[in-house]
Amino acid sequence: MDALFLAHAAVVPVILIDLALLASSRLVTCIRLAAAQGAVISLTPLLFESGPPAAHTVILCAVALVLKAVVFPLLLQRTLRRVVVRHEIEPYLGYPLSILMGILGLLASMWLAGRLGVPAGSSQAFSASFATVLTGLLLIVTRKKAFTQVIGYLTAENGIFLLTSALTPGGPLFIELTILLDVFVAVFVMGIAIHHISRQFDCIDTDRFCSLKD
Repeated sequence: MDALFLAHAAVVPVILIDLALLASSRLVTCIRLAAAQGAVISLTPLLFESGPPAAHTVILCAVALVLKAVVFPLLLQRTLRRVVVRHEIEPYLGYPLSILMGILGLLASMWLAGRLGVPAGSSQAFSASFATVLTGLLLIVTRKKAFTQVIGYLTAENGIFLLTSALTPGGPLFIELTILLDVFVAVFVMGIAIHHISRQFDCIDTDRFCSLKD
């Protein structure tokens, strides 16, 4: 089967996972969805390369797969077990409206791909990647739990990774690895922060910071 066809088919689960993340209130489910999306996206550089994949592309995919599908989810699940929170309660933007915003974001991404003149072979991946970035940003700004915001950050990075794979196949390895390292450090720091916050306060809703007084 043609590799480019598989690459285009891979964007379908990516988009479905975007919508599932916006619809889910269970943090465990969100972690699993982010892991599944990371696993799919980690393999896309192999599919977008014409001809046999280069050695550095294979290394990139292997590193990305381990980090996105194994290390990050395990780190998040370990942190989740240490905090007294299992659901995202009363987000700033309700779940039905979040799904609607996600669909509108996908439509806007498809429109933008046409306006920018993205090559036909990469337009689907561009639309999916840009929509994934928007989904991540939406999770960051509309969810109260710092834990869910970390998942949003990972989702946005998944979109950036997919965009890099689609528009610059076979690109420099160090650029993608730098992005992955930044995300790893960010998730590690956020995990520690959430753990320590939960030990000091009754909850980790970010809107409670508004009640702090001098």
